[in-house]
Amino acid sequence: MNILIWHVHGSWTTSFVQGPHTFHVPVTEDRGPDGLGRARTWRWPASVCESTPRRLRGTELDLIVLQRPHELELAHRWTGRRPGRDVPAVYVEHNSPHESPDGTRHPLADRDDITLVHVTHFNRLMWDSGRAPTAVVEHGIVDPGPLWSGQEPRAAVVVNEPVRRNRTTGTDLLPRFARTAPLDVFGMGTEGLAEHLGLDPERCRSRDLPQRRLHRAMARCRLYLHPVRWTSLGLSLLEAMFLGMPVVALDTTEVAQAVPDGAGVVSNRFDVLETAVRDLLEDRWYAEHAGRLARAAAQARYGLPRFLHDWELLMKEVTR
Repeated sequence: MNILIWHVHGSWTTSFVQGPHTFHVPVTEDRGPDGLGRARTWRWPASVCESTPRRLRGTELDLIVLQRPHELELAHRWTGRRPGRDVPAVYVEHNSPHESPDGTRHPLADRDDITLVHVTHFNRLMWDSGRAPTAVVEHGIVDPGPLWSGQEPRAAVVVNEPVRRNRTTGTDLLPRFARTAPLDVFGMGTEGLAEHLGLDPERCRSRDLPQRRLHRAMARCRLYLHPVRWTSLGLSLLEAMFLGMPVVALDTTEVAQAVPDGAGVVSNRFDVLETAVRDLLEDRWYAEHAGRLARAAAQARYGLPRFLHDWELLMKEVTR
């Protein structure tokens, strides 16, 4: 099957392109947001081909995977074919609704020719999808291996653009947690975070690392802290669990479904969360035991074979 998909979400796409198909990823001269081409910090198989807009017009396509509203027009302009009408298409919605969950209508809500695929059941519940057919394919992770050593008594946090996103990602909570544990914050746009939050740089170290280095750096920390208030289920949380890291997380969106009892602590009470961080820092055996449970749970629910199998079933359904 020939599949057109834009490089939008690197971690998710890395899992998706492991399937047994040929993937055409648009590339433009400036490698801007609509033409990033192949990933440079993730490992993608040779079945992922870079295609210019001119080349796409002559490429036979079996499926178009959309992820942003403007890709509907972009696909038509670049391929000469209309998604959902001339070529089967699905739209992957990675996010929870940005506004209120009772009043956010999805951009595809008025269409019935493109299946809207949510990455969590929570997201499907919260979006007003109108008459669009919907499905859920939960995340799948390329297993990085049980890399956790926990040798540094610090908490790892992964968040992109923490200053701009602030309360959405729980950035405003970091000074509170930094009183309990020194933090290593990883992600894009984290430079100068300690200064922005008024923290000692040693209590809040920040780095933006490529994927191959990120996992090893995370795994040196004793635990993974997930202070996110309102986003979809973060892939970084699941990756931390695959690494064998114990988790301390806010009980929001789909987190409680992903983190079982014993794999860490999920709560919306500050006292419970801070006690959990403190206990994991002080008791390495407890951290190791919780991390093993976290890894086993992540492998069982978010393993790559299940993810690819679910996508195969869905793609056969929409292309028949």
